[in-house]
Amino acid sequence: MQAFLKGPASISTKPVAAKEKNAAGSSGEGKRTKPIPWVEKYRPKNVDEVAFQDEVVAVLKKSLEGADLPNLLFYGPPGTGKTSTILAAARELFGADLFRQRVLELNASDERGIQVIREKVKAFAQLTASGSRSDGKMCPPFKIVILDEADSMTSAAQAALRRTMEKESKTTRFCLICNYISRIIEPLTSRCSKFRFKPLSDSIQQQRLLDVSEKENVKISNEAVSYLVKVSEGDLRKAITFLQSATRLMGGKEITEKIITEIAGVIPKEAIVDLLLGCQSGSFEKLEALAKNLINEGFAVAQLVNQLHDTIVESEDYSDKQKSAIVEKLAEVDKCLADGADEFLQLMSLCALVMQQLTQNI
Repeated sequence: MQAFLKGPASISTKPVAAKEKNAAGSSGEGKRTKPIPWVEKYRPKNVDEVAFQDEVVAVLKKSLEGADLPNLLFYGPPGTGKTSTILAAARELFGADLFRQRVLELNASDERGIQVIREKVKAFAQLTASGSRSDGKMCPPFKIVILDEADSMTSAAQAALRRTMEKESKTTRFCLICNYISRIIEPLTSRCSKFRFKPLSDSIQQQRLLDVSEKENVKISNEAVSYLVKVSEGDLRKAITFLQSATRLMGGKEITEKIITEIAGVIPKEAIVDLLLGCQSGSFEKLEALAKNLINEGFAVAQLVNQLHDTIVESEDYSDKQKSAIVEKLAEVDKCLADGADEFLQLMSLCALVMQQLTQNI
């Protein structure tokens, strides 16, 4: 009876093993071909690869050579390399094996009220920095706490962080990253070395985008690259994301300026010109129809405000008095939209003032 029961089991072991092997093989293949967002794939792996931020790179290089690292505060526009810089530096300082033990990264997706600062950050900061690198290189005797998007932390949480920064200064360094330094409380900014990350220059962005395009075998014209840089407004992360989206959309065909316009949600120049011509016509019904059409097309009024601002300011067809009145209204509309006002009503309010300015005799 035992032999009978064991028989089928012994027969079925090989196919099962074969199945497991196949499953393991297929999962291994899946891992190898797993697509990664280009933003992560081409993130700087070391400090030398960080572009256009010479001051902070110089400080971090000194630290890599053995100098002490101060508490850091990185601020500046999004997509300029703030998070990438400190992560690259941390990897070089601690190596791949100690990186997870020595670095605590919290960003806006994590709960960062006063309780988290008191418990999670404080507990990590109090741990002793131990262990050595497997490659034999020198490892600094401290840990790093990276608080990304620190300007979204509550004032109470920022206040709770002050004491921890002072008390654990022997074993822990803090790196605060934010877009707006004015939202960080003064006692924290005075405890950190501040570094402003500049928007990346057009030439550096173009070079990076061309490098990515070459590595990914993307066909893109120089005009399209220049336009991509323009619509991304110094944000390299946004530019690379647009490039990847356009590549997926075109499926191997050449990427043109028109495709970038569609991907980026930019309002076509023709639509802006038509709106201004509608304002000059003096017909409110025509203006209302144009405004409804823009809303129905799915264009964001906030994007229209930005583009209209550039068009008005750069144009030589309007007097300084007209420009100043229109730009003041654009600022007012932008604030209302940020506060959650109705897009159509704000657009009509803006168009009505533009029409009044363009049709009255100066």
